[in-house]
Amino acid sequence: MNSTIRKTAAVVCAALGMAATAAAAAPPDGFRMGRSMEILVNMMRDINLFYVDEVDTDELLYDAAAGMTSGLDPYTEYISEEDMAAFQVMTMGRYAGVGSLIRQSGDYVVFAEPYRNSPADRAGIVVGDKIVEIDGEDARGMTTAQISERLRGEAGTKVRLKIEKFYGGEVVPLEIRREVISIPGIPYYGMLNDSIGYILNIDFTEDVSSDMRTAVMSLREQGARALVLDYRNNGGGIVQEAVKILSFFVPRGTEVVSMRGRDLGDDVRFVTQSEPIAPDMPLAVLVNNASASAAEIVAGALQDLDRAVIVGRRSFGKGLVQTTRPMGYNSYLKITTAKYYLPSGRCIQAIDYARRAEDGTISHIPDSLIHEYRTAVGRKVYDGGGIMPDERVEAAYVSRFAYLVYGKGYVFDFVDRYLREHPDLQLDPATFALTDETYDEFVEFMADKDVEWESETKRTLEQLKACAEAERYDEAIASSLEAIEASLHDDVATGLQMYRQELTELIENEIVLRKAYSAGVTEHALQEDTDVHAAIRILEDPSLYEEILTRRDTDRK
Repeated sequence: MNSTIRKTAAVVCAALGMAATAAAAAPPDGFRMGRSMEILVNMMRDINLFYVDEVDTDELLYDAAAGMTSGLDPYTEYISEEDMAAFQVMTMGRYAGVGSLIRQSGDYVVFAEPYRNSPADRAGIVVGDKIVEIDGEDARGMTTAQISERLRGEAGTKVRLKIEKFYGGEVVPLEIRREVISIPGIPYYGMLNDSIGYILNIDFTEDVSSDMRTAVMSLREQGARALVLDYRNNGGGIVQEAVKILSFFVPRGTEVVSMRGRDLGDDVRFVTQSEPIAPDMPLAVLVNNASASAAEIVAGALQDLDRAVIVGRRSFGKGLVQTTRPMGYNSYLKITTAKYYLPSGRCIQAIDYARRAEDGTISHIPDSLIHEYRTAVGRKVYDGGGIMPDERVEAAYVSRFAYLVYGKGYVFDFVDRYLREHPDLQLDPATFALTDETYDEFVEFMADKDVEWESETKRTLEQLKACAEAERYDEAIASSLEAIEASLHDDVATGLQMYRQELTELIENEIVLRKAYSAGVTEHALQEDTDVHAAIRILEDPSLYEEILTRRDTDRK
């Protein structure tokens, strides 16, 4: 019996022992559970012993776990020991490494964004520096995943690199000591004008509430009399951090969220535990369709308590709570255990994973199951579909063409060339603007570039043609369709002019990133941010702010 078979046999015996224990102590359906566990273990044993090719038992377990959770919801998942590092970064916002994003560029990996004051930043690494050797091994042909694995390691250890410098092209050796890198949940805050402060909160990792407290206090000292809290694209995180942040703005002892689940017994209620630091500051909260979970708790609670005006678009609608349970051998099951409910009593979960069609598909909560609730002063709000804004702002349009140009790396390549030609460029993120001459250089740069592009209008026209032919309208409207088609030009030159504004913003952001880090990009983008402008307009008009918080109902859908 080889070592693999002995190891598998030991696992099987242990699992069968657990199955027997579970069956003995289980509820009335315990027999079915014990039977299912025994069948699963038998399958793993026989596949390992008799399958025609050698198999990896860890992969078998991973696939089995994925199968078990696939019919539940997308948030319930098995986290293997190998996946724990990424999970800890997601929940704690920390890892050990050199502190930079990287990206593929041809046969090599280059630094894409050294974090301010990180080991990489202090070592003089800039965006575009190319990794040609790592720990004595030629880095040509390595992927970003392979390089990332080598850059990370225990804090205090060193990684040896040879870097081809972006400016000048010389190859220099570097030895960088790894440190614990904290990814800030609040990467930027500042003043929008003389009286309104702005805070960007991108996640709810451990201790983000401390950063929020610092931001609020700092902005008050700078003269802020009102705040814009930006939760757009914030996918959530630790619920307790959301409760702590809410405690800064509402009275101590206020219930802000509750949870109900099969194994919780009575409701678990969260109330604020400390005195607020900004109990009366007018607030505007920005949300969009990627604001989820803990971000929706903050926005929804402030809305239900009539404490803030919600600005933007309907949020994602994730009202499910996950907890992690140890599965042994440093692996865990992240499992949905409850739904959360806002102060009005509503749950904003948008998708009903418990009710599936016969083909396994899922759908949003139907209108017939959406219920009306009331805020503290009696305004109408609704469940079943995320947080609806008090002030709706249409999303800014970004063309498919601009996405394609950016995704193919042409913006990176042009900015590389531009900055090599302007190595001493100095800029103010808030006022920097691309000149017409520089955009013309970009158009010239793109002249021989391949962009396989078809506009949404042309795609829709092709569908219209097919429908017209099927319904025998094709002859009657043929001339109209031909005229429309003749006016459409899906070539690169036309796209570069038609979507000049979007491409200009992408180029500007990339230049600002190289010179002023990600905080500079945020400061730059705020100047043309329609959501932010709407929030400023409301906060600068006390009568409008009061009218929204006392009399305005949200849309039902």
